[in-house]
Amino acid sequence: MRLWGNDYNRMELAGAFGDLGTLIPFVLGYITLNKLDPVAIFVAFGVFNIFVGLYFKTPIPIQPMKAIGGAAIAHASTITPGMIWGSGIFTGIFWLVMGLSGAVTWIEKITTKPVVRGIMLGLGMSFMVQGLGMMRVEPWCALGGVVLTLLFFSSRRVPGMLVLLAFGAVVAFIQKPSLFGDLSHISIQFRLPEPVLDRMSWGELLAGFVILGLPQAPLTLGNAIIGTVAENNEHFPERKVSAKGISIDHGIMNLISAPMGGIPLCHGAGGMAGHIRFGARTGGAVVMLGVILLLVGLFLSDSISLLLQVFPRAILGVILFFAGLELSMVIKDIRLRKHNLFVLIVTAGIAMWNMGVAYLAGLLLYYGLQRKWIAV
Repeated sequence: MRLWGNDYNRMELAGAFGDLGTLIPFVLGYITLNKLDPVAIFVAFGVFNIFVGLYFKTPIPIQPMKAIGGAAIAHASTITPGMIWGSGIFTGIFWLVMGLSGAVTWIEKITTKPVVRGIMLGLGMSFMVQGLGMMRVEPWCALGGVVLTLLFFSSRRVPGMLVLLAFGAVVAFIQKPSLFGDLSHISIQFRLPEPVLDRMSWGELLAGFVILGLPQAPLTLGNAIIGTVAENNEHFPERKVSAKGISIDHGIMNLISAPMGGIPLCHGAGGMAGHIRFGARTGGAVVMLGVILLLVGLFLSDSISLLLQVFPRAILGVILFFAGLELSMVIKDIRLRKHNLFVLIVTAGIAMWNMGVAYLAGLLLYYGLQRKWIAV
């Protein structure tokens, strides 16, 4: 079925789940360790997936911000919910200003293709390494998932993602037979997010800005804005997006998500590669995902931790690995001139450590080579 410029079919549905490898671990951490209310998290994800799919009409993902999420979960004993919401508010204001002022458009213009492709290759390789780490927990489950994914890699009749998720569910029930009984007692209760601005102090807002928000900015620029624009426009040249539009979208998302108790949100080239790898070709994929997440948040928020047990960690690793593989393939359009290849590889290597540093290093190296300040 096609509606409002988007397709809604089994391939789009399969592609909708292509970003679970990053979504589920972060959401679980926020809920179980940081004690955030799942209804706010899932409602925000649901609403903005639907909005982005209908507005951009391409499978641009909605993801947790990685640097903020990683720090908040790793230091859950000292990072308060107010600090997390404060970082979201700062992020929203920052990227809204960057977009409306035109600053991010200027940054986009000076950013060259070898640097962009290097960032995307580095991110893709990082996803593959993380995926392998998650797969090591249950190697036989992971091996089965990889084999099934390869067997149905390009099938339009039987989408590989749906086969992979079904296999993961079977493994989960075999490993934990009590899961059948637990799921039969799921609590269905309608709840709405509650405003949290009155539960956040000025100190938490400032701490969220300094400790969480600032370190996230370079990663957002490299991956969530420049990387997402490049990935989208590579695959969908007829439906191009701009850095300005994506930046403003970041601002709006976070200025709505944070006050309702949600987590800092972003887009991401890796998540988009995951959606595409498993079948998504329009915004219908993220619209369908958004509807699912919204309904889960509104009616099943008290049972979310239980529901997520149906997705074994090894299967999430398989999804993440193939998303990274898809993203890494973007380098195929780089002409193998020595200078371009050198910039791409250096940028990719640094990007596996720090996206912001990689972006700056890649730009300096590219223009240094162009002006012959550096010789290789």
